Amino acid sequence: MRELLAQIDERQAAGREEAARLREQIAQLGEQLAAVEHRLERLEVTRETVLEIAEDSDSGGLEPLPSAYRQILALFEDDEHGLRAKDICEALGTGTENRHVEGARAKLKRLVSRGILTEPEPGLFTMPRPTK
Repeated sequence: MRELLAQIDERQAAGREEAARLREQIAQLGEQLAAVEHRLERLEVTRETVLEIAEDSDSGGLEPLPSAYRQILALFEDDEHGLRAKDICEALGTGTENRHVEGARAKLKRLVSRGILTEPEPGLFTMPRPTK
């Protein structure tokens, strides 16, 4: 009986060691994942900033709009009620995560600042229509 209990004790000790080793690996992987996610967030912000600066330094809007903006504007062609940033993301299939919605909102705000779109109420964007 003592021999059986000794074997159980050995297996428990081995199990505890393996569990500790796995916990350490999980902690290391968690740190690595957090670092990569942080890098991705910084790259996204950098990308948005570069696009903003490039548009601000644009020479009077003579150059054609980037394709992402043309795709957004195409959605407004047949729309009469207005669209929200999340609607744009859903229509373009870019995903509805917060980062995608905020990126779309930034583009929509830039189009408003250029006078291409209007924002009749916060968060609702429309294409100006000629009055009849």
